[in-house]
Amino acid sequence: MKINYYVVMIALFLGVKGSSQSQPNILWIVTDDHRADALACFNEATTGEKESALGYVSSPNLDQLAKEGALFVNAFCNSPACGPSRGSMLSGRYPFKSGHYSFNPTHQAPDFTKPTFPQELQKSGYNTALFGKDGCYIFQWGPGQGFKNAHHYNSSVSFKHDLQKHDIGDFWNQPVYLKNTWKNLGTEERVKYPDGTIENYFISKKEGEISDEDKKLKKRIEKDYEILRAYKRYNKDLIIGGQNPLPAGETIDAKIVEEFQSYLENQDGSYKTTWGENRKGAESGKPLMINLGFHLPHTPVLPPKSFRDTFKKKSYRVPDFDAKDLNKYTPQMKKLYKNLNMHEMSYEDKIQAIQDYYAFCAYGDALIGEAVNSFKKYCKKNNQEYLILFTVGDHGWHLGEQGIEAKFGPWEKSTKGAMILVSSDTSKVPQGIVQNQLIEYVDIAPTLLKTAGVSIEKKQYDYLDGVDLYEFVGNDKEVREYVLGEIHLVAGPRAYLRCKDFAFSMRTRPQRKLTPNQNVKWALECSVKEAELALYDLRNDPNERKNVATDKKYKKLATWFREKLGNIVLGDGRIECDWSQENTYKKSDFAKGSDDKKLIIPKKIIPKIQIGIKQKNLE
Repeated sequence: MKINYYVVMIALFLGVKGSSQSQPNILWIVTDDHRADALACFNEATTGEKESALGYVSSPNLDQLAKEGALFVNAFCNSPACGPSRGSMLSGRYPFKSGHYSFNPTHQAPDFTKPTFPQELQKSGYNTALFGKDGCYIFQWGPGQGFKNAHHYNSSVSFKHDLQKHDIGDFWNQPVYLKNTWKNLGTEERVKYPDGTIENYFISKKEGEISDEDKKLKKRIEKDYEILRAYKRYNKDLIIGGQNPLPAGETIDAKIVEEFQSYLENQDGSYKTTWGENRKGAESGKPLMINLGFHLPHTPVLPPKSFRDTFKKKSYRVPDFDAKDLNKYTPQMKKLYKNLNMHEMSYEDKIQAIQDYYAFCAYGDALIGEAVNSFKKYCKKNNQEYLILFTVGDHGWHLGEQGIEAKFGPWEKSTKGAMILVSSDTSKVPQGIVQNQLIEYVDIAPTLLKTAGVSIEKKQYDYLDGVDLYEFVGNDKEVREYVLGEIHLVAGPRAYLRCKDFAFSMRTRPQRKLTPNQNVKWALECSVKEAELALYDLRNDPNERKNVATDKKYKKLATWFREKLGNIVLGDGRIECDWSQENTYKKSDFAKGSDDKKLIIPKKIIPKIQIGIKQKNLE
């Protein structure tokens, strides 16, 4: 006993810390527009090959992270666009329960809203911080465009409002205003070079023509950096390929990591940001939750030269697509194809887009590796447990599948991602396991609340639509038989339901601009043609190329899915809100309880698998 007493006294004298912190530090990493097949570990777990279906990928750091915990290979977003998807992640609620379907700024004044999980973590003693991209579009009420900061995080460094605002970027565009006014003159592109100089030029103007000088400068830069822009698109200025003007370690995403590292390295002290502002470092005496939000591989898709050169040497396959496939597209799907077209690009440009995309993902892997190491070092220094949750993309990304390069669709490539869950306590999350169950992005909020010790079983958390991921770990139990989502962008309101064997989607509202829940049953009562049903039999058609909703032998099944999905998203607590007002909304409950997570489909309406076509293992 005397020996132990002296050991303790010496430890206290030397300042060695014991871990009195019962709540683990949390690092939540989210990438943007990131395909799950950019991870070799995902491909190996699902197909047995490290390459994707299109070709070579490189992800050594994420592969290692997956070995340290659980890899979830069937994760689906609840809206295939940044704003509503991130809103669902922070709120833990489906779009039809939160009224968040697009990029409209939402706020927390209406009485149906609930705190986001970072706000709840603050109540539980956590210090919350954001580095990079948030984009959840959930604000605090206050009249005027943009509303007010809802304080999801105690501190934040935004890639746009902090870094790019202070010209810390690589290749970006921003609005230009008349000096000392809010008059918008147009949009300019800004290109930063290694020596710190910046060249800028208009790419659009509200009035008048773009000068010949700006056109010439733009053309030179496009040639110097092999810039590939979208062909036919809602935004033809989007850059889908090219070389970053800055080297690895100096890009906008590298600066996000640098700010994150400075915050950790200067714990209990202060430091200067890359733009010279004084900030406080992490408080080591409090549990920490950090949202590290990468901008990559979102457009502009510009990997640094050192990564791009490697991928330019690799051979890739362009996804199969035939213009005849359009014959089975609904009007909404044809609109997506028209606005996001990749099919009409030259073969050479398609290959460049694919190569540069995967190269950008590989660069992201390197930065994530740095960030994870810094986080682990911080936790070790303070003798604190940790949990790391990596969300592979806020949604997916097409590289020619369905003829498009983008997201916004109901198809797998728009909606599917993956997650990696790692705990320093391996009794909670065993190492090196692969989980095949269906999970959704609304599962993130309950998982991180549970990690923090919040009793999400209490009635006050009944609003959470997700399930904590610990329920899936180490078993093969399915909690749900389908995943859900809805989006109102580009082609208008559309909801989707996916299960292991089928993918179904339908139009939910007749118009884009909503009068809250007016004629809310429209999609269940209108004609089949107006409802724009789309059904894919994944047993025969895993790449979703043939919409069979109107085929004779599938009509009854399509009708069944229409009733199931329609009742869930339209009649089981649907919210439509006028976000320009403080508390103006309608709730629809004509089919309450429809979202039972079960698919009890009458066997007689399920067509048999076509003979000679091997069923794909979607698990």
